[in-house]
Amino acid sequence: NDYAGKGLCGGIVAVRPFRDANVPAESQVIVGNTVLYGATGGRAFFRGLAGERFAVRNSGALAVVEGVGDHGCEYMTGGRVVVLGPTGRNFAAGMSGGIAYVYDKLRTFDRRCNLELVELEPLTDEDAVEVQALIKEHAQRTGSLVARNVLASWERAAERFVKVMPRDYKRVLAERAAPAEVVEA
Repeated sequence: NDYAGKGLCGGIVAVRPFRDANVPAESQVIVGNTVLYGATGGRAFFRGLAGERFAVRNSGALAVVEGVGDHGCEYMTGGRVVVLGPTGRNFAAGMSGGIAYVYDKLRTFDRRCNLELVELEPLTDEDAVEVQALIKEHAQRTGSLVARNVLASWERAAERFVKVMPRDYKRVLAERAAPAEVVEA
């Protein structure tokens, strides 16, 4: 199950355990290492944990996962990733684009995130709408109890999300949103 969704460029991938599995999905690795490597589009939903290097070089896919190993969102250049559980160390190393949203229930994520190129921010109202919609789709497609619990206490849960935003990407988005200067002849 390493490289699940490698090069995903459209469509939807949803991975969940068998319905009669007798272990909690959120404490089991459901997809291996280097998942969504180089993905350019599409959506992916993983009920359970991912191994190391989740969404490395993701440049356009949207994804929800219930936890990741070391080096999550490494060298990511685009897309969106929602992590509903723990992360390993060195999250966001080399991340230059895209946005990750991490549910930081224990408020310890800042110690596992590589802050060289990114800033950690609270969710904006616009972010909250996007994250909530992705979590709803995750719950629908995978039957995730983690997603249902987050949604059931959304007002409180939304405050525990951390937005991982690359500094240069933020600057480019701000420049694009600024009104163009009028040059008089």
